[in-house]
Amino acid sequence: MAEEIRGQATKYAVVTGANKGIGFEICRQLASQGVVVVLTARNETRGVEAVEKLKGLIGLAKENVVFQQLDVMDPSTIASLAEFIKIQFGRIDILVNNAGIGGVTADADALRPKQESTGEKIQEVIEQYLRDNKENTLQAKGWPSLMSAYILSKAAMNTYSRVMAKKYPSIQINCICPGFVKTDMTYNSGILSIEQGAESPVMLALQPDAGPSGFFFVRKKVSSSL
Repeated sequence: MAEEIRGQATKYAVVTGANKGIGFEICRQLASQGVVVVLTARNETRGVEAVEKLKGLIGLAKENVVFQQLDVMDPSTIASLAEFIKIQFGRIDILVNNAGIGGVTADADALRPKQESTGEKIQEVIEQYLRDNKENTLQAKGWPSLMSAYILSKAAMNTYSRVMAKKYPSIQINCICPGFVKTDMTYNSGILSIEQGAESPVMLALQPDAGPSGFFFVRKKVSSSL
């Protein structure tokens, strides 16, 4: 199958958390541009259904979009995905880390860095937050009073992206806010459609080799803040 796909497209993409919402639409837009897409999701049934729906929407051949089960918090599924990509394609050109959860409480395992290379300063800040949260001293220590875990996790992710962009200059690594989009996570209260929300991540995913790296985008514009 890998050789047949290589004859049809030159780029291979993995999109996490892609069985619905913005992730699903990113898959649709990338596949419509001729990219071979690996749609991933935690739930296998929902993921397979999403792939079939996607194929029906844009009339793709079965090789142009495939499903692989992935839970980004489960190392075994990450390893399985990596092995699948190695065997089927030999590489990936695009990785869209779309998977996420909503919530306002701090979870130590979710916030704690999973690799030694996250950067000492980022890890220090996160560890301090976790200690203060455990001791119920967040407000006294000056942390944000509303959605502090969410804010910190986003700031850490954006900063880590910049660290990685400097460490791997041959790879374009960026963070992006797609805007306030009508999805299940926003209880469909957003002002942008899912199609509009996916446009900016797809724009970055399809940028030329000399494109920007190490930046935080708000939709299609570079932001001066984290």
